[in-house]
Amino acid sequence: METRNSKNQEGGFTLVETAIAFVVMMVAALAMASLFVYSIQNNVSGDERARAMAVAQRQLEQLRSVEFNDSTLAAGTTTLPTITSGGRNYQVVRTITNETNADATLKGLKKISISVTPMSAGRPWQRTPVVLVSHRSTMATGSYAAR
Repeated sequence: METRNSKNQEGGFTLVETAIAFVVMMVAALAMASLFVYSIQNNVSGDERARAMAVAQRQLEQLRSVEFNDSTLAAGTTTLPTITSGGRNYQVVRTITNETNADATLKGLKKISISVTPMSAGRPWQRTPVVLVSHRSTMATGSYAAR
């Protein structure tokens, strides 16, 4: 014959314990979900910067392929028309400066700076420009001129 005391000693979870455990698990799940959102945003930003870097590299290669005295390498700042790559738009600003010696004579060296800014919708930190800087020298003067 069973007594009432034996039933009260059975193990198990109460409704309050179960609810508290559920709340703790939900807080942990929400924290992990926000980490997933953060990582997705960073992956998109990294992809955007990699594409912008490729656009800048292509622009730099085009400038490397022309003669040193070509009008494309004239000193100044040029904003190019919007460039589309991978279905995304980029603004490209090209700045070329003539390097000079201490006595203000030309060095036969040009500094090329290419700034590519993603124009996609997104957070402001995802639209920061990628800047490539290179130097281009003439091979026509000096004791080591290429012939």
